[in-house]
Amino acid sequence: MTTTSPPGIVISGSGIWTPSNVITNEELVDSYNAYAQKFNADHAPEIESGKMDEKPLSSARFIEKASGVKSRYVYIKEGILDIARMRPKFPERKEEELSHQAEIAVAAARKAMAAAGKTAADIDAVIVSCAYTQRAYPAIAIEVQNELGIDGFGFDMLMACSAATFGLHRAYDCLVSGSAKCVLAINPELVTPQVNYCDRDTHFIFGDVSTAIIMERADTCTSENCYEVLSTKAMTRFSSNIRSNFGHTSRATDADPYGWDKLFHQAGRKVFEEVSPIAAGHINDHLASHDLMPGDVKRFWLHQANLNMNRMVIKQILGDNVCADKIPTILDRYANTASAGSIIAFHLHNEDLQKGDIGIICSFGAGYSVGSLVVRKQ
Repeated sequence: MTTTSPPGIVISGSGIWTPSNVITNEELVDSYNAYAQKFNADHAPEIESGKMDEKPLSSARFIEKASGVKSRYVYIKEGILDIARMRPKFPERKEEELSHQAEIAVAAARKAMAAAGKTAADIDAVIVSCAYTQRAYPAIAIEVQNELGIDGFGFDMLMACSAATFGLHRAYDCLVSGSAKCVLAINPELVTPQVNYCDRDTHFIFGDVSTAIIMERADTCTSENCYEVLSTKAMTRFSSNIRSNFGHTSRATDADPYGWDKLFHQAGRKVFEEVSPIAAGHINDHLASHDLMPGDVKRFWLHQANLNMNRMVIKQILGDNVCADKIPTILDRYANTASAGSIIAFHLHNEDLQKGDIGIICSFGAGYSVGSLVVRKQ
């Protein structure tokens, strides 16, 4: 579905909060390999008899070749590299304290508000849209709204790696309908608790981050760096090839609430082969709805899941020999940050565009889902 914005809806500011903790591929591999070697030694009889699979070893070279990731930022580093734990160790906070996820959401929100020249009094809607929220209710968005002193309303959305663009779609809908005049859309991606650090094929994929966008009507915009939203486009198609089964019903089924299937897992090769053409086709169709050709686009701010996937998507759209400046990459140092990747790319690589330049923000992932916005520099 494509929805075209009436004149005068703009992205007027963006912000990013980056954790201070970094884990390199080398650190992660050293930890994983130590864990795998101990596992294999502890279960040698079962592995020898074929009752259990041996844990394969990893390498920094394998990770970079498979994904393009070299390092990642993490909210809490403690515990991740401990082979007796293999998961981050978050200090539990009391109910009257600000939650971990609201904390990082507020940090990014304040930066986006400053960039757009907005105060709490200017904003009347808060959307928190991400892959995971740390609780079901009360909504993280309402907690953020309260912390920032914003009147109006807030709500949470879950849409996996397309959450950021789908959240911006909802922001746009609020502005078009008149239910809000200025919307704060935030993507506090606290993903590392859902990573299976005992799995060679997925332990390196994710990092933590928080991003935020201010979207408002053009007649209230005071920012010198803003983008008109020409239209939004979204599609979904069901697939279980990227999945996490964590949820409250595990208590009722008596399943292990922290079993491997409750954590992030995927059929990586199938995802690569199936999502790439879907994303490329979606982008081409969205541009065509504006009588635009791919060559008319100054910059593609794409989902940052896998460097090879993005290269495949762009190759299907533009062919070979595409200038790197046209498709900025941030996943080498941030890794996959779920929905936030395209917003990080936008935030870090948009100020150099000139008035009238066209760009497209696009994310794609589990669902399958694809969301995009065609924007024009003002």
